[in-house]
Amino acid sequence: MTNDLKKSLEAYGIKKIIPYLQKDPEKNFIKVVEWVQKHDKKGVIKTQTDGIKTYLSDPNGNWYKLIMSILRDTDSKVLATIFTNLIVNVFLLGGEKEIEYSKKYNCNIPQAILMDPTSACNLHCLGCWAADYGNKLNMDYDCLNNIIEQGTKLGTYFYIYSGGEPLVRKADIIKLCEEHPDCEFLAFTNGTLIDEKFADDMLRVKNFIPAISIEGYEESTDFRRGKGTFQAVMRAMDILKAKKLLFGASLCYTSKNTETIGSPEYFDFLIEKGCRFAWFFTYIPVGVNAKPELMVSAKQREDMYHKLRSYRGSKSLFTMDFWNDGEFVKGCIAGGRTYLHINAGGDIEPCAFIHYSDSNIHQDTLLEAYQKPLFQAYRKNQPFNCNHLRPCPLLDNNGALAKMVDESGAHSTDFESPEDVHDLCAKCKKAADDWKVVADKLWEKDHPLQASPTKKK
Repeated sequence: MTNDLKKSLEAYGIKKIIPYLQKDPEKNFIKVVEWVQKHDKKGVIKTQTDGIKTYLSDPNGNWYKLIMSILRDTDSKVLATIFTNLIVNVFLLGGEKEIEYSKKYNCNIPQAILMDPTSACNLHCLGCWAADYGNKLNMDYDCLNNIIEQGTKLGTYFYIYSGGEPLVRKADIIKLCEEHPDCEFLAFTNGTLIDEKFADDMLRVKNFIPAISIEGYEESTDFRRGKGTFQAVMRAMDILKAKKLLFGASLCYTSKNTETIGSPEYFDFLIEKGCRFAWFFTYIPVGVNAKPELMVSAKQREDMYHKLRSYRGSKSLFTMDFWNDGEFVKGCIAGGRTYLHINAGGDIEPCAFIHYSDSNIHQDTLLEAYQKPLFQAYRKNQPFNCNHLRPCPLLDNNGALAKMVDESGAHSTDFESPEDVHDLCAKCKKAADDWKVVADKLWEKDHPLQASPTKKK
């Protein structure tokens, strides 16, 4: 932790806040929220803290129950670290630095960096672009550490791992948590490599949170991820819950499983297993061996739109839909606007689902990548649509991605079978056209006073 950050934390009085919160969470949490608001000088998280205060006004509400369950059922030292790293470092201190450097360098500065320690994976999920990568590519420890060092200087204190399966490199991941206690780490993991020892390591470092991928119940999970995967995931969740560690789920909804994972019973199942949050992604046919038939229909995507909004008023589970929640973040968050992706080969990509790049961490600094043509194209064109229910330049605005890739000179970063961007966009065209009809109706209904949902440019 840098001396400047230590001084800032002391100025914030963080050492006094945490024990105060843990002493009587139900009584003191609202006061802690007010403390956060007081120190949020530039209103970086005003919307979020205002919302939390509203939720806390109803002791019978699902959000109140969720917050209190996290406070009661999470290890106290882990909870203190998460609070410090996320609220103070990521959102307050980091947010102010991101605003400052974004203006200074005229580029996006991300709140989070998603990176792949390895392309290796112990599973071979149907339709996954990583399925054929084997164990060919890895970013070594020094490279991963250097990315974090560069990022924190610019205000990025949140690091997310994907892959491949990131926990193939769990020793290095724990070492990075130790090296950077001021950062918060999360991993999208299949969960099968989480055991008692790794959970104990999580308790020790306190700044690592897993989001465990699951496709539904046993039949659908094992259909896509392999026989025995579901039971391995259940064991991992049981271990984490018993040790009072915070974790969540990562769910890819496809044409085959949308009805199941969108059901109220499935939400109850996740809550009972101990999940406190769930990331929802829709299947994107990335890679020449992708399965376009797994893409959801416009009707299925609309069903998920309605269901998640309904459950947010009734289920004690924090949910995020990477596409359908675009209205809450004003469109696409990729290209460094909020986050970016660095693959196991070091290619710096706008998004985990956009495998095109004009920079590589082995030749370029993060700041140089942010200032290069591809990321500048994202910055110039975001949002890609005035209808934020159509945020994505690939899935929702056909041709937008191809235009940026062509104009920037970016290349395909697929490790084995480079994919022409026009071929990728062609696979998504029907989905984009079908969703436009539905999304525009939804937007006009919920935002009648705003401009009609036409494309920005």
